[in-house]
Amino acid sequence: MPLSSLKAKLAQKNYSVAFGEVVKINATVITARGLNVSISDMVKIVSNENSLETVGMVTEIDGDVFYITPFSFVEGFRSGDKVFLDSTGLNIPVGASLLGRVVDPFMRPIDGKGSLKPSKLSPIIKAPIAAMKRGMIDEVFSVGVKSIDGLLTCGKGQKLGIFAGSGVGKSTLMGMIVRGADAPIKVVALIGERGREVPEFIEKNLGGDLTNTVIIVATSDDSPLMRKYGAFAAMSVAEYFKDKGEDVLFIMDSVTRFAMAQREIGLALGEPPTSKGYPPSSLTLLPQLMERAGKEEGKGSITAFFTVLIEGDDMSDPIADQSRSILDGHIVLSREMTNFGIYPPVHILNSASRVMNDIISEEHFKAVMKFRRLYTLLKENETLIRIGAYVQGSDVELDEAIAKKDAMMRFISQGAMYISQFDQTVQELTGMMEIGQKSN
Repeated sequence: MPLSSLKAKLAQKNYSVAFGEVVKINATVITARGLNVSISDMVKIVSNENSLETVGMVTEIDGDVFYITPFSFVEGFRSGDKVFLDSTGLNIPVGASLLGRVVDPFMRPIDGKGSLKPSKLSPIIKAPIAAMKRGMIDEVFSVGVKSIDGLLTCGKGQKLGIFAGSGVGKSTLMGMIVRGADAPIKVVALIGERGREVPEFIEKNLGGDLTNTVIIVATSDDSPLMRKYGAFAAMSVAEYFKDKGEDVLFIMDSVTRFAMAQREIGLALGEPPTSKGYPPSSLTLLPQLMERAGKEEGKGSITAFFTVLIEGDDMSDPIADQSRSILDGHIVLSREMTNFGIYPPVHILNSASRVMNDIISEEHFKAVMKFRRLYTLLKENETLIRIGAYVQGSDVELDEAIAKKDAMMRFISQGAMYISQFDQTVQELTGMMEIGQKSN
């Protein structure tokens, strides 16, 4: 290895000369003493018996004893192994060379396309954008999906949740958003999902096109700490491009696996379990991640979509409930619509965008309200219509809803590879609802 390359590598990791030692070890936590550490310090554990090394984070301190949560598995380590303090902290290399690549949370390539040339080191943990430095969300962010652009319009810098049960079509919708989003930079975080889903998502949902896209992967077989900080690392990558003045799409799958990773860490450290076994730290961690997205004055924006897996389609799940309270909108996917073959299965009546009214035109707003009203009438009277009990002419508005039913179903349905332009979507919606015609 050339001397200059060796110096650069050593400069990134400045381990102390002093060291502590492991006094106790189990499957999830390493107990050590002998170093003056702080919470969230990075340490390196080196085996005395073989060449094994691993990196961990200090997550609890009790007097002169501290507890380390490792980033990898602990097989092969034992009491007496050395612990070194890493004074550089938890930083990752970021830069434009990440575009088009698939990496792990430490920005190490896993796509077999060679090494990266980062431009700087960035801390994984950062404070969210200060409240008074946040820019107003006043521009439309088009995602190329008609049901979202037309009826749940997003704004640049908005944070939205995609709430779905297993097998409802979440990955397909994610792929549609990544392909169709009007954003120069796209950061995708795949956290805690099955390993086989990564190449499937890239090839099937993205068509193998990673142009201007970074994918950060921490699969279900990675350690809880790797899954937890994979999400924070991905957000740091998005912040790097936002600070360059770019409008970034950030999409993460899934918040539930991220919270489960913290549940494993918290319970191993003795935190009390609360609803569904989640310790308090799982819930407090969500805003620390989600609030880092947004629009910052004088810089770019991060428009974020966080998927939330709803176990048993239960929207009162603690992670779903907490996420909904933090985010600026929620997109609920319906299993019933999936069973009917309607894709993407966005449940319009259960979904909402909290900034939509501030960024769309008056005609667009009127069309959305009318669409929702007619759609609600169809749902409320669906049984009567199907059995033929409704007599046409009894309700003028319901008659209009029945007449427009096929057009409305076509509007909310869309092929997985089709990208709809925002102006075209709005024009189709207002035309279908006859808003422009009536105003003329």
